[in-house]
Amino acid sequence: MNAAAPARRVAAEVLAAVRDDDAYANLLLPARIRQAHLSPADAALATELTYGTLRMQGRYDSIIELVAQRSAAAIDPVVLDVLRLGVHQLVATRIPPHAAVGDTVSLAPKRATGFANGVLRAISRIDPAEWDARIAEGRSGDDLLAAETSHPVWVIDALRAGLAADGRVDELDDLLAADNIPPAVSLVALPGLVEWDEVGERGSISPLAVRAPGGDPSGVPAVHDGRARVQDEGSQLAALALSRARPIVAGERWLDLCAGPGGKAALLGAEANLGGATLLANELIPVRAKLVRTAVRVLSPRPEVVVGDATRFASSDPGTFDRILLDAPCTGLGALRRRPEARWRKSPHDLDDLVPLQARLLDAAIAALAPGGLLAYVTCSPHPAETRDVVAAALARHPSLRALDTRAVVADIATADLGPGVGPALQLWPHRHGTDAMFIQLLTVDFLGDAAPKVAP
Repeated sequence: MNAAAPARRVAAEVLAAVRDDDAYANLLLPARIRQAHLSPADAALATELTYGTLRMQGRYDSIIELVAQRSAAAIDPVVLDVLRLGVHQLVATRIPPHAAVGDTVSLAPKRATGFANGVLRAISRIDPAEWDARIAEGRSGDDLLAAETSHPVWVIDALRAGLAADGRVDELDDLLAADNIPPAVSLVALPGLVEWDEVGERGSISPLAVRAPGGDPSGVPAVHDGRARVQDEGSQLAALALSRARPIVAGERWLDLCAGPGGKAALLGAEANLGGATLLANELIPVRAKLVRTAVRVLSPRPEVVVGDATRFASSDPGTFDRILLDAPCTGLGALRRRPEARWRKSPHDLDDLVPLQARLLDAAIAALAPGGLLAYVTCSPHPAETRDVVAAALARHPSLRALDTRAVVADIATADLGPGVGPALQLWPHRHGTDAMFIQLLTVDFLGDAAPKVAP
């Protein structure tokens, strides 16, 4: 068996799980690598094959369709995974064509090895640049952009709208390109538990960020024992915007409404402990709540983690929390670098359910917020429908609600210039800030007005 065969097999298994079980590659792949006992070199290859194939799936399908003379949807899904893996090796890596074809075809079902071999060998005979030219034939506008950058057209529309809302309408090409570049792994040094310079080299924009060394981050002692965690710098800034917008007063009560999987809860919990505040972390899904408990286990005292519908806090704890984080469920279009399957898994119809849910959760958070308290509305998406529009609608429903200048708050926290933006919200961008495209809006309730606020349907 070729030495790289286990890496290809792990990649194929992860692709199948993403397709059949809606698995998340970034969660499943590390576990499969450990289970397969891959060497560092094979682990790196499995990672490249998995993420590269998922990321450029649209482009690769266009190439496959040209050669196979049938739509990708008409090809057996298992065989299609094999073909995509092979195409990635042929057009985007330096793997010799004979290895890319032979070792990949061996993963196909026996009944389809001839078909897979024929398609991949045909692709291997043509230069990658020539494939780009062939893909472009007969396409124009967003259809061409979608094929070239491997983004669905609706995602391109959403990203363009998000850029326009932030005054960056001419940066679409840069954003699409950044989505297709594997992100550097960043760590957060949990305050009070470890200093960033004890972990490694400083990150680029968050004051707590550390650049992860190559290889498995769990090999870093502080990560192994939980004092540092893998966390995107944009997520770090989202939590710090809430915790550092003003000095903490001992005795404050904080709430993380949608805490799973627990990265922001761990950081908020560490910040709360330093300031004498307490954090309550809520999660709807028990399995995700378990992840939150794991994430905060290193803290002392540990935040309480509860399971349940977050909207209940509107009636169970009205006006009682001094700071609330609402990291709302969203399309995840801001994390396409690290979760490339999201671009194929989501559709514009998801907004039909997500936007009303975001509004209900935001109403519940507003109701649970103490007068004068701080509320951070956060999404890992730049889509205006689930960011600025949700906030604007909430401001219209709640006369006592006020949007704070979040860009100014985070500018005082960040270690690098944020650049210009539009309005009081902060929108981070992969191509500008090197982070996920996090949207952050700080809100406060100035007073309790006489008129009852409207509630989102």
